[in-house]
This record gives sequence, C-alpha cells and structure tokens, in this order.
Amino acid sequence: MKTIKVTYTVNPEFISKNQENIDSFMKDFREISPTDFRYVVYLLGDGKTFMHLSTYANDEIQKRVLAIESFTTFQRQRDESGLQGSHKVEELKLVASSHDVLT
Repeated sequence: MKTIKVTYTVNPEFISKNQENIDSFMKDFREISPTDFRYVVYLLGDGKTFMHLSTYANDEIQKRVLAIESFTTFQRQRDESGLQGSHKVEELKLVASSHDVLT
C-alpha cells in the first residue's frame, strides 16, 4: 500500500478552473474499482491551497490512475497556471487507522 500527499497553492484567478479540473478527473476516478485506491482533495482554510491525499493498493494501480487523461490535463493546467511556489509531494507511512483503509 502507498499513500501520497500533494499540496499546492494556486493564484486566486485559477481557483475555479482548478476545482473544475478536479471535478473532471474525480468523475473518471469514480469509474475505477474503489477497492484498489482512494483519492480525496481538500481545500485548506486560505481558500487557495489544495491538498490531495491518495492511497493505492500498489504501484500498478497508481500508474494506471495517474495516467488517466483528465488527470494529466489537470496537472498540466495546474502547473501552467503559475503556482504560488511549487507543489509538494510527500509519501506517508500508515501507522494506525480506525477503519480499513483499502477494502
């Protein structure tokens, strides 16, 4: 199992477009088996910093999910929008959970 956290801050004029792009790839993600991965996106309190938290059963499903066209379009447009700083990618190690993470 692999869990990844990505955070980034967009410029105020890109917030709506970023949300639209997220909605697009999430629609496609919902068509994939929910037992193989989980993907959630949060908007932080400043209203312009997004946090993506994804958990994958294995590297193969991660590669498959991240290759979906709507997701690659989201990434490209996000990066081309002129982020405030750069996006930060962190791999997390599960210590404990009150529920089964991938079932």
